[in-house]
Amino acid sequence: MSSYGSQKKQICFESTTKLHADLKICLHHDEIKIKDFFNEIVSSYVSKDKNVAAFIETLKEKKGISQTRQKKLKEGRIKQEGITRQFALNKNDIENIFDILEKEHPDL
Repeated sequence: MSSYGSQKKQICFESTTKLHADLKICLHHDEIKIKDFFNEIVSSYVSKDKNVAAFIETLKEKKGISQTRQKKLKEGRIKQEGITRQFALNKNDIENIFDILEKEHPDL
């Protein structure tokens, strides 16, 4: 079985001291660790969680990502969802397919 995805990786970025302090205060109030917060946000973003996707659409508008580009991305997501439904594959099914391929063809 592959060890891909099981190793730890740090994600670093810059922000203001005020925003950092406000975040720490809010998370402390909600009893959430910073790493848990960011891991959940990133996981939700990557898995295309509907609530996070709506937030991302608002962020794109705020940051001025072109309407044409947004339309193409949205069409791509809709097409991807259709293919996923068509083949009725979930993440576990896809991982199982890769595990089977890895066992049958270890040289890949």
